[in-house]
Amino acid sequence: MLYYLFQYLESQFSFPGASVFQFITFRAATAFILSLLISAIYGKKIINFLQKQQVGESIRDLGLEGQVQKSGTPTMGGVIIILATLIPALLLAKLDNVYIILLVITTLWMGLIGFLDDYIKVFKKDKGGLKGKFKVLGQVGLGVIVGSMLYFNEGVTIKEQLPLEQQIVQENGRKKVFGEAHKSTKTTVPFFKNNELEYAKAFNFLGDGYEKYGWVVFIFITVFIVTGISNGANLTDGIDGLATGSSAIIVLTLAVFAWVSGNIIFADYLDIMFIPNSGEMTVFILAFAGALIGFLWYNTFPAQVFMGDTGSLTIGGIIAVIAIAIRKELLLPILAGVFVVENLSVILQVSWFKYTRKKYGTGRRIFKMAPLHHHYQKLKYHESKIVVRFWIIGILLAVFTIVTLKLR
Repeated sequence: MLYYLFQYLESQFSFPGASVFQFITFRAATAFILSLLISAIYGKKIINFLQKQQVGESIRDLGLEGQVQKSGTPTMGGVIIILATLIPALLLAKLDNVYIILLVITTLWMGLIGFLDDYIKVFKKDKGGLKGKFKVLGQVGLGVIVGSMLYFNEGVTIKEQLPLEQQIVQENGRKKVFGEAHKSTKTTVPFFKNNELEYAKAFNFLGDGYEKYGWVVFIFITVFIVTGISNGANLTDGIDGLATGSSAIIVLTLAVFAWVSGNIIFADYLDIMFIPNSGEMTVFILAFAGALIGFLWYNTFPAQVFMGDTGSLTIGGIIAVIAIAIRKELLLPILAGVFVVENLSVILQVSWFKYTRKKYGTGRRIFKMAPLHHHYQKLKYHESKIVVRFWIIGILLAVFTIVTLKLR
């Protein structure tokens, strides 16, 4: 909103300093600071409100050290993250940008699913929360919406680098490096030729015109990524600060990718795919990062508030949609490796237990407890040590993810 206001003031009255709002970097930095202040300052008021409403976490006794003491800690704190993200984003981002629209829809959609789950747990006293099939249905529904908008919306295009012999110096002195904007199902994947993969080629066995079926693969991949990452974030939110800190590392890395992907100069310099208008997402992403870091102030050990599914499902959904929008979703197994490993630990544990129970009559376990962070708790590691070490791993994975862009 402020973007349009200052644009009007500049064009009509030459208002001093109004032109600074044209710069993504300025608006992104402002969004980060504003969201950090909202989550850190007003977050405390929301926590006090949740305490007065007796919105406390009901803890199952899993035999973990310090677990019982957390009973009654306010939950549904994801509301803090959602508000601290949306307010700066709506104030400072271009609201007619298709990528911003998608991220706002994602935040509200996943936030509602998570809120319903927490509401049933807290107020209906049903520890199961929202039934799994409804959660999955919501995640699949969002994946279909996001995939359809990114594939069919005319505002979503890419520009590819021209061969050297076709690059020319234009009249303005700039070198034309990229071709015309066009629709594509290309994405970024490490270790492949040119670090690119074309989804539509999955149907090249159909012969000429196979490209028109590319939407099938693209939407399927989108649904899979949204569902997997949102569930991974949900499972990671098991000890104080783990999901919040890990998510902040992932989000800040995606902010770098979004900015360079939407900047034609840096896209050329780094030899990566140029995605017109995607740089605007940097404003939303940094607002999201600021909200996470501000929330972390209250979520570190010993936590004063839990995000609940309201926060964890929303976080996972937003991360997935950002990655898909900037064509970096196939880097998520590396970048969001903490989420992926947490997810896999549960899948492996459950699968192995069922298999051994069927074969031997007694179920056996790979880990002492799943998700993986509980395994280390069972080994008597303090949860603060577990969290910090997972953060360090997350930082290493983020650095490696950036490095893979140059591995061809």
